[in-house]
Amino acid sequence: MGLIVQKFGGTSVANPDRIRNVAKRVARTYDAGNDVVVILSAMAGVTDGLIHLANKMTETPDRRELDVLLATGEQTTAALLSMTLKSMNYPARSLLGFQAEVKTDCAFGNARIVEVGAGQIKNLLTDHNIVVVAGFQGCDTEGNITTLGRGGSDTSAVAIAAALKADKCEIFTDVDGIYTADPNVCNKAKKLSKISCEEMLEMASLGAKVLHLRSVEFALKHHVPVYVRSSFNEEEGTMLINGEQDMERPVVSGITYSKNEARITLKKVPDQPGIAAKIFGPISDANINVDMIIQNTRAGGQTDLTFTVPKNEYQKALDLEREVAQQIGAEDVFGDDNIAKVSVIGVGMKSHSGVAARMFSALAKENINIIMISTSEIRISCVVEQRQAELAVRVLHTAFGLDRE
Repeated sequence: MGLIVQKFGGTSVANPDRIRNVAKRVARTYDAGNDVVVILSAMAGVTDGLIHLANKMTETPDRRELDVLLATGEQTTAALLSMTLKSMNYPARSLLGFQAEVKTDCAFGNARIVEVGAGQIKNLLTDHNIVVVAGFQGCDTEGNITTLGRGGSDTSAVAIAAALKADKCEIFTDVDGIYTADPNVCNKAKKLSKISCEEMLEMASLGAKVLHLRSVEFALKHHVPVYVRSSFNEEEGTMLINGEQDMERPVVSGITYSKNEARITLKKVPDQPGIAAKIFGPISDANINVDMIIQNTRAGGQTDLTFTVPKNEYQKALDLEREVAQQIGAEDVFGDDNIAKVSVIGVGMKSHSGVAARMFSALAKENINIIMISTSEIRISCVVEQRQAELAVRVLHTAFGLDRE
């Protein structure tokens, strides 16, 4: 018996039959004597459909009004699940984000949660209701509806679980846990019974799509026990653990890749104080995220500077840097959006040497050229040609002994 937060993604509520299956699963958890709070995404494809509809009305939809529109997707599933549970004679009550007191900043389309009041949720739980909350949404200090960006329902769930001090937060999705690599790319990938929040944070930021990055940040910060499970079977999933719970950890726990990468190079940049600020200032002002940065010093007081940005921001960033190049006297600006980033991740890397050498050697044996390299305490990332990304994943998965027995 305890307080359990359950989150169901878009594929889990994609049609009436699947919503009924979710209702049965929620009912079983409730019948076991637990208090239950359910967080829902919109039906699969609905958010994209709403964006398409908005773009039919205008090429540049007002961001505030777009959030009002997109929030209706989760409102629909919350109401439908509550109706279903009530038809099964279970006490259920649906709440929208603002009713659940999910308070955010005012960044429409990608708002960040400031706090979760959860007073109404607690009152409903006291009366033994199953509380169904529309994920992905909240409200700002002005009372405007805001949305949290793609994958935001994961963040809603973990944030609400943290506010309620829930015993656990179960994230139900269309996969049955966290794997050592994408099973669609590497058929030897194996499911992990547990993974540290620190590792999952790196994996989420580097291309793994099972959990939203900000939900993992909440779990790490607020010590929320999170389990990733499948909506379509009863198998045990993967548990996120907070802190070092094992005496020994694998050197590498997983391999990730991302094709949402592009690189930009400024050639023969003056090697002077303040130049880097001039290069990255306009990028920052445009809210474009920069990941990897490499600077190569030339003779004669010049340098080449290369950095990566998300592929969907590539052209915008390239245009900005062409203007910067003229201002600072750089010789040329060019880029490439046919690249990918492949990463090896593991907390065991903290206490083991030779990981980088093994990674580079494995890639070299398959004639996979490394374009850029970046590292953290528990991660090494390499930029390679996009066409070689999936091969690189499989090669590294084998090289680090992660293949399924």
